[in-house]
Amino acid sequence: MLMTITMKGSHTQELGYLLHKNPYRAQRFDLSFGKAYVFYTEVSDSRTTAALLLDLDPIDLARGKLGAKDGGLFDYVNDRPYVSSSFMSTAINRVFSTAMNGKCAKRQELADSALDLEAVIYNLPVRGDKELVKEVFEPLGYEITMRESILDERFAQWGGSLYIDLTLRGKLKLCDLLDHIYVLIPVFDKQKHYYMSEEEIDKLLRHGERWLQAHPKKNTIIRRYFDMRRSYANKAIERLLEAIPEKDTESAEEQITPVQQEKRIPLNTQRLEAVKNAVVQSGAASVLDIGCGEGRLTSLLLRERQIRKVTAADVSVSVLERAKQKLNLDRMQPYLSDKLTLMQASLLYKDKRFEGFDAACVVEVIEHIDEPRIPLFEKVLFGFAKPKTVIVTTPNKEYNDNYPTLENGTLRHKDHRFEWTRPQFKAWCCHICEEFGYTAAYMEIGDVDDRCGTPTQGAVFTLQKERKDV
Repeated sequence: MLMTITMKGSHTQELGYLLHKNPYRAQRFDLSFGKAYVFYTEVSDSRTTAALLLDLDPIDLARGKLGAKDGGLFDYVNDRPYVSSSFMSTAINRVFSTAMNGKCAKRQELADSALDLEAVIYNLPVRGDKELVKEVFEPLGYEITMRESILDERFAQWGGSLYIDLTLRGKLKLCDLLDHIYVLIPVFDKQKHYYMSEEEIDKLLRHGERWLQAHPKKNTIIRRYFDMRRSYANKAIERLLEAIPEKDTESAEEQITPVQQEKRIPLNTQRLEAVKNAVVQSGAASVLDIGCGEGRLTSLLLRERQIRKVTAADVSVSVLERAKQKLNLDRMQPYLSDKLTLMQASLLYKDKRFEGFDAACVVEVIEHIDEPRIPLFEKVLFGFAKPKTVIVTTPNKEYNDNYPTLENGTLRHKDHRFEWTRPQFKAWCCHICEEFGYTAAYMEIGDVDDRCGTPTQGAVFTLQKERKDV
């Protein structure tokens, strides 16, 4: 069985550093079930390809290892040595373990960067689930190609093969690519080679922690990963939902004492008031609060008479439950509860429920998204949902100098993936306007520093009527 990983761009020979495998020397690894070989099929400045080849002895698979008490796990006639199965997934973890952890002492900045990568998984067993391949990989931002073949050219009536060669292309970190493949190959393989215990739950959640909780097919992925062990699948789903970190930038900011010591209105209060006022000024009657958290902004919007519909969305079910409690939904007056809809949804995936709103609010949310996935968010919100008004706020990185307990380069919150300077944010806003047909008015929220600006920066995007078809 074979898998290749290709890096494109410039200085692509550094793929060897990232994989911790010398491009100019083939390597062999002895595994309990066979041998794995790593070699490079091409090495150049613009394109480098590494191959992982797994060699299994079909006789060992059927009979078991010499001297073993038990027999083998498979019939004498089986596809195990030739298809991308759980054996391949295990080999990836053993051979590329350091790369999967995102560690590279000599090129750590490269390991942390989104790269132009392509992976080919040969002979993936899909057994009629070709649409599932798209549903599983495309939400992760991949462009996919499936090459199918017939069983035998001489006997076309036998139909197509149960296996495909799958090509994944995307711009992402290498560790993310390896984690995706490692977790998702067993989703399509119904004949795993190892005994599955509860430790498998920890393994799945560890390798899926950066992406699985927001995946629209997470339940399908988890149930197929555990095959017939429904109890393990249910425990994994429950733990996944509980593990979603609560996004609470207000507490993080308020824990840090600014240089300015005078009494002031809390930053989060100023931020939410500014967003609410921008919604009212836009004339919106229906509002989508994306990443609503515990519903603080939602509560303000509900009490505006002009607003007749408020939909609060968050990826975390547990956070939505807390929002219900904070909003006192069970005791809310009917004229307010009739306005409100709470829904579990991710801003990284197209969702019909996002369409048709006058305004959308994205308050202190985008900095929690991995930067390589920002284009997905852009397409979902500005390209697909396309509200008339979009209000976005995010921390101003330059203002961090006013927080004495923050070390240089440290982000304000442990769950922030990045923070933008004012020029970076404005450049992003210009990109949104040019790409999707909006205009932008900038907002400054919080105490003003002559050198650093305000702690929160924002923009009110307005859809241009003449470009509604963008």
